Amino acid sequence: MENGLVSPTDEGTPQGGPLSPLLSNIVLDGLDRELEKRGHRFVRYADDCNIYVKTERAAQRVMKSVSVFIARKLKLKVNDAKSAVGRPTARKFLGFTFWMHKGRVGRAIAPQALERFRTKIKELTRRTRGGRIEQIVVELTVYLRGWKGYFGFCQTPSELRHLDSWIRRRLRSLIWRRWKRGTVRFQQLVQRGVTRANAARSAGSAYGPWHLSRTPTLSQALPTAYFKSLGLLSLAP
Repeated sequence: MENGLVSPTDEGTPQGGPLSPLLSNIVLDGLDRELEKRGHRFVRYADDCNIYVKTERAAQRVMKSVSVFIARKLKLKVNDAKSAVGRPTARKFLGFTFWMHKGRVGRAIAPQALERFRTKIKELTRRTRGGRIEQIVVELTVYLRGWKGYFGFCQTPSELRHLDSWIRRRLRSLIWRRWKRGTVRFQQLVQRGVTRANAARSAGSAYGPWHLSRTPTLSQALPTAYFKSLGLLSLAP
């Protein structure tokens, strides 16, 4: 896209295309051989590569020498903005990072990936969107199924349970906002098994939908089982 118009390109490959990682693997095969020859522990996919050493001093030295190798031998330019020295728990690789606790190490979802996930869920459950709640759940489930297929490989089940709870809260807030008037809210709550006293208290509350979405009253009226009956996919194992 240039000046609002689509134009052909005569260099590079389309972002996200299947050809890009294939070419990267071919071009960077020399880097793999060099790192193996040096005895480094590393992991690489396409042009994303992490090298693991014991100390920060060693990391600075390796980063400098590897950057020189890439520039001089492979004739490629290192992206300085994305290259850095850091602990494995502070770096990411293909959307994952690591957690460490009492000598144990596990896979975790990188903060950047979680932020993108939350942004997408907020878009799908935005307060101004139309459509029946059933259709919204269908759209959510399509996205969640693909996301879980990739990030379900993590070893942080508590994080997945937290995301499940947050998604249900987003939906409760959306439903509460759609009920609009206090009389409708009162009737809906009573129909869903809430006592008249609690229903009246919530229907007349001055608090907004997001605050009320985490109250026991709305959790009772719109429980986990309700969203499961609509087909909402759970991220937790």
